[in-house]
Amino acid sequence: MHESVMWLFSMCLILGSVVGLLAGLLGIGGGLLVVPALVWLLPQVGIEPSMLMHIALATSLASIVMTSMASARNHFRLGNVDLSVVKVLAPGIIIGGLSGSVVAELVPAQYLPKVFAVIVLLLALQMMLSLRVTHARPLPSALASVVGGGVIGLLSSLAGIGGGSLTVPYLSYFGVEMRRAIGSASLVGFLIAISGMIGFIFAGVGSANLPAYSVGYVYLPALVGIAATSMITSRYGAALVTRLPTATLKKLFAVLLLIISIKMFLS
Repeated sequence: MHESVMWLFSMCLILGSVVGLLAGLLGIGGGLLVVPALVWLLPQVGIEPSMLMHIALATSLASIVMTSMASARNHFRLGNVDLSVVKVLAPGIIIGGLSGSVVAELVPAQYLPKVFAVIVLLLALQMMLSLRVTHARPLPSALASVVGGGVIGLLSSLAGIGGGSLTVPYLSYFGVEMRRAIGSASLVGFLIAISGMIGFIFAGVGSANLPAYSVGYVYLPALVGIAATSMITSRYGAALVTRLPTATLKKLFAVLLLIISIKMFLS
């Protein structure tokens, strides 16, 4: 394996350890950090600008498949997953997740980082404001839920994230108790990640100039590096929840996201 690829793999081991720790500690999807990090790392191994964001998004979603599966399993064991809610959202989530790769192919390469930056900016603002729902509302009709799930899936796939930052406020808005909203969002995140990943794999198959060790747009050295450490450190992050001021840390993380999104939008 080429020396630069080994360097990227070792950097992704470090990235995965940080991402896993933050995911466990703050309950956020690692994609918010993975995508900007890969946008910086991937050019170092010669990946062309025209497919840089596609590979970053696809690889981020593939890494989330690994981590969200473990998270969803844990929440399911604890009884935090409301399957009736997930079933209503699932059709839209899967369609939206798959559609993200189609939209990413249609958006000119130079504008895709700006799309990502705007989505992250909105998520950072939501995280900073910590919006709370004061009036519970009944869940919308099946058709409205498909549309809502579709929007969540599409935006999440376009940002390379599991969508917890979108799904939890959505469910909370409709009166789902916070613990069950978070647990259900973990399973929804798995559905988003796997449908988005499949979409990007099929979109990338046959593309010219794909780097070696790729499956569609998923870049395996980065995926293996991130997944190997993030699945370990997420447990430690969850264990630190009761010891550290997570509300303050979440706001600091939101400020970091604001800086990242503005930088990506202007670059």
